[in-house]
Amino acid sequence: MCDSVLAQVAALPEKSMADLKQLWRDLYDREPPPYNKPFLVKRLAYRIQELAYGGLSARAEAKLKELIEEEDRRVKGKQPVRKGDRPIVGTRLIREWQGVEHTATVLDDGFEYQGRRFKSLSAIARTITGTRWNGPLWFGLRNHRSGK
Repeated sequence: MCDSVLAQVAALPEKSMADLKQLWRDLYDREPPPYNKPFLVKRLAYRIQELAYGGLSARAEAKLKELIEEEDRRVKGKQPVRKGDRPIVGTRLIREWQGVEHTATVLDDGFEYQGRRFKSLSAIARTITGTRWNGPLWFGLRNHRSGK
């Protein structure tokens, strides 16, 4: 069975668009979308393997559903968004400095670094480097040249 599946998948790129569309109808029981050949080949390869070996686990399906719902809430504006130029609460900012990895977490009213709360990223950058830095620039949130 494994050889058969592998052979079917390997043969897909050599098939004509008409053959791919007919295979789509056979495997999906509906008309193929009006997309290009590489798209059809990839989706058909997945479908052949899915039918032979089984689809996603119930856990994976549940996680995908959760992610889709989360994205829908974000798009519809029901999920927290960035405040000005601040990252979303919970974001972890990671920067390596002199061979040591430093992580700051965005809070609702500031930032957390090594168990301490800070009002700004600049204060954290100063604690780490011992010199004054623009915190968002130091953590890579802004481009040095454009100031954004």
